[in-house]
Amino acid sequence: MRIGVPTEIKTDEYRVGLTPSGTAVLSTDGHEVCVQTGAGNGSGFSDQEYKSAGAKILADADAVYNTADMIVKVKEPIDADLKRLREGQLLFTYLHLAPVPDLTAALLKKKIAGIAYETITDERKRTLPLLTPMSEVAGRMSIHVGAYYLHKPNGGRGILPGGVPGVLPGDVVIIGGGVVGTNAAKMAAGLGARVTILDTNLERLRQLDDIFRGTVQTLASNSAHIAEAARHADLLIGGVLIPGASAPKVVTRAMIREMKKGSVIVDVAIDQGGCVETAHPTTHSNPVYEVDGVIHYCVANMPGAVPRTSTIALTNATLPYIRRVASLGFSRAVEDPGLAEGVNVYKGSITYKAVAESQSRSYTPLAQLT
Repeated sequence: MRIGVPTEIKTDEYRVGLTPSGTAVLSTDGHEVCVQTGAGNGSGFSDQEYKSAGAKILADADAVYNTADMIVKVKEPIDADLKRLREGQLLFTYLHLAPVPDLTAALLKKKIAGIAYETITDERKRTLPLLTPMSEVAGRMSIHVGAYYLHKPNGGRGILPGGVPGVLPGDVVIIGGGVVGTNAAKMAAGLGARVTILDTNLERLRQLDDIFRGTVQTLASNSAHIAEAARHADLLIGGVLIPGASAPKVVTRAMIREMKKGSVIVDVAIDQGGCVETAHPTTHSNPVYEVDGVIHYCVANMPGAVPRTSTIALTNATLPYIRRVASLGFSRAVEDPGLAEGVNVYKGSITYKAVAESQSRSYTPLAQLT
């Protein structure tokens, strides 16, 4: 199969869909990997490294899209990408379609076979293996950026999350006890902050209590508990996830009015629409804005700020699936039920139920189309 790796063109996106080492594996498998010149520069990978790994270096994005059977990206396609996609082409990337009906419509019109990293499932563990590495990165980053914006010169309350002897630490509230929340809690607890994690799953809260050995507080998530926790928070992390669907708005505008002035919200769920009512996507170039005296950080591609770490972590996770699709072809590859869960659009139909429900569109099971 011919696999194309274009340069990411979304604002402030420095990751790339495949590392040179991943390229070498695919080349050894007998596949042709076509990489746009400069695609790896943002992550510190040169054209020469890709060439040495067996890739063909192509001059521009048009050449990559025209040559490839399968496009391997990081972020969802934007206008220029959409114009280049060929009808029926296979696209393997993060899609996050639920909150963007226009993108969904464009992919349906071109009958793209769209496999979304974020909904591929490990059927045995019931986890999301391709979402996990970027959630780990974003969860850990959320505490870094939150602590930065708590600095008074950056508009914050002037709080050091860990405090110092004789001074109480800051309060970090994390909504969602999944991968994002767990990694955020590790970083916040490591700084010495007082950490509270809220989740609707009591069994997960028991697991977190065991993991952290009582060093973080756990709280059953409901609107009353979220409102109370938000009032006390210096830093609030939104890590709510419903796979493939728009994130629920669990932090309301009324709750935000009651938060401390100069407190900080980091809504990691923003690429699924955000779990904070006042959240809207921002970029690394212009990452924050203020609502009711509360700083909002809502960058939709947080891991793009640490592209080398993120690209390597992502390729580690995606490569086995890329190899399966490339070697078996789409129809045989999606006989794997976990990979089939990743197919969001195919032959002009929405094949992931949560996306269809989020957009009030019709849903067609993939099995009816393959």
